[in-house]
Amino acid sequence: MLNFHFSMTQPFFILGPCGLESEDFAWEMARSLKPIADKLGIQWYFKASYDKANRTSGDAFRGPGVHEGTRILGEISKELGVPVTTDIHNPAEAEIAAENIDLLQIPAFLCRQTDLIEACAKTGRTVNVKKGQFLAPWDTVNIAKKLQSYGCDDFYLTERGVSFGYNNLVADMRSLYWMKEEGIRVIFDATHSVQRPGGLGGSTGGDGVLAPVLARAAVATGVDGVFMEVHSNPSEALSDGPNQIPLSEIEEVLTRLIAVHKAAHC
Repeated sequence: MLNFHFSMTQPFFILGPCGLESEDFAWEMARSLKPIADKLGIQWYFKASYDKANRTSGDAFRGPGVHEGTRILGEISKELGVPVTTDIHNPAEAEIAAENIDLLQIPAFLCRQTDLIEACAKTGRTVNVKKGQFLAPWDTVNIAKKLQSYGCDDFYLTERGVSFGYNNLVADMRSLYWMKEEGIRVIFDATHSVQRPGGLGGSTGGDGVLAPVLARAAVATGVDGVFMEVHSNPSEALSDGPNQIPLSEIEEVLTRLIAVHKAAHC
């Protein structure tokens, strides 16, 4: 694996499709995003999930699995010189994924699973824990303490909204400030903050048009990173299509986010 070290002069970005739909598709997306990132001079991770384990319907697309998925991502990282990230779902996957993955992500619904946190922490990789929609921002301090107790100080916590009634989420920008005040490095997930979980009956809906809007607010607030899922054709995505930013629009979105950061913090 390559050694990646980000300077924190501006937020980094986590970009890529929701699901690893196929090997060819993953390469297509990574190769499309890299020249945009290079042009804009941003630091970024390429992401794609090898297993969409938390789906509304049992018939929904899952992915190629941990062995094949992390192999594909590892080869993309080596070929393009880009760090990669993906979700893991159990302690055994942490060790497998750590061979090829730079940033191990713990899904929101698993954010308090102690064995999973321990397994990720002990790999020596950077860890990103997605804050569950059921947690208050100050509750994330306990997650941070767990990671540190297992020897991991290189971690992020991701804000992705809080449940607001049925099939709806609200992103409270105060959460970003409160988590930062606790000394936590914070990522804002613009994609999943605009989800409508289960909102389409057999699948999740959302308001993808709002993802760039919330991302701008988060950058102005002062987050360390921004997570945005990107797809070449969101209407045909095999998972989470309503919330992904079209590939054709991502350069403009990133350009505006860089401008917001400079205006607010430079």
